[in-house]
Amino acid sequence: MNFGNAHRVGIDAVGAYCGSAYLETEDLFAARGLDSARIGNLGLRRKSVAAPGEDIVAMAATAARPVVDALTDAERRSIRTLVVATESPLDLSKAASTHVHRLLDLPRQCRLFEVKQACHGGVAALQLAASVVAAEPGSRALVIASDTPVPTRGSYMEPAQGAAAVAVLVGEEPRIVELELGTSGCYGYETPDFFRPAPDVDVMDTDLSLMAYLDCLLGAFADHAARKPGVDFVESYDLLAMHTPFPGMVRGAHRTGVRKLSDLGRGGEQEDFARRVAPSLRFPEQVGNIYSGTTLLALISAIAAAPTEERLSVGVFSYGSGCASEFLAGEVVPGARQLVAGTGLERELADRTRLTVEDYDAAVDRAQAVGFGAEHGEVDGAELESWGTGGRPRAVLASVADYRREYRWLQ
Repeated sequence: MNFGNAHRVGIDAVGAYCGSAYLETEDLFAARGLDSARIGNLGLRRKSVAAPGEDIVAMAATAARPVVDALTDAERRSIRTLVVATESPLDLSKAASTHVHRLLDLPRQCRLFEVKQACHGGVAALQLAASVVAAEPGSRALVIASDTPVPTRGSYMEPAQGAAAVAVLVGEEPRIVELELGTSGCYGYETPDFFRPAPDVDVMDTDLSLMAYLDCLLGAFADHAARKPGVDFVESYDLLAMHTPFPGMVRGAHRTGVRKLSDLGRGGEQEDFARRVAPSLRFPEQVGNIYSGTTLLALISAIAAAPTEERLSVGVFSYGSGCASEFLAGEVVPGARQLVAGTGLERELADRTRLTVEDYDAAVDRAQAVGFGAEHGEVDGAELESWGTGGRPRAVLASVADYRREYRWLQ
């Protein structure tokens, strides 16, 4: 299907790295003295944990390396755009994509930049990349969303604060998702629902954030519908993937969307959720909120758990605090489920090392010592090497000297 686009553009390959260790949600609730009755509403089973030295550059390169390694020399040379989306930057001037570019040994004829708009950053970067590819026939773009936020210890945010990177390769012959160009709905305005005035300071108004998320879902879909007359929130999409700060938020958003944007009776809500939305939560519920990459991870999850290898329509809703949002549409290409399975992500999630809360706290402290603003520091890669994920190559920060960050690969 071409959607009437001048070019077929979409996601040709995907990769993700969700850390080599995890923390059980129940363990964290117990250690922090949080109310365990709230775990059900949260809907999270585990959260990914980054090892010391696994900053956004390291995780981004690790996620993208299998994607790049699978390309021919000619295909690698066709990557003319590399963009990293993050809200966990390492520098206020230099883009993280420059480090990733070197680690992946990509061609120098490549535009490199960084994107930030809270959790919407990954989808915003995807849309920019699709536009560039459509304008430059024969080119490809690599988009990587990577975040390793400093946990807000003792808060109800902490159990949801994961760490991971998601990579998507955008091209003209997409094998995963063909994007529908020109019909995306946008909706945004300034609101102080969440912001980070310092790397380790998160300011959040939970109620305001919930209301802004729901408001943006309705507003973005309304703009999408204005650009695509006749579209229906329930009937037009076989699958739905939404920004997933925690699965409970998505359940509430789906309920709001069904009641406000469709004629489906309340009796059909649960069946519709189980059929169209639940597949998108299988990976996020094991990883947590990974900020700029969360919506992309939900999309990958939806494809991995899709009921068929046949072509399926998919609606994607992205939200970023502050706020900006977008509702876009696409078609899951036949065979995409098998390609996503081939990434081995499901196996890697199962093979991660389980940490105690004490081990997790110690790892976070060591990571902060070489985080944003570090002038000097060394990283012992032995800890990461002991956290296993099937022997995949993993990038790690080796040292910081006079603020200069050096990375290496662990095979």
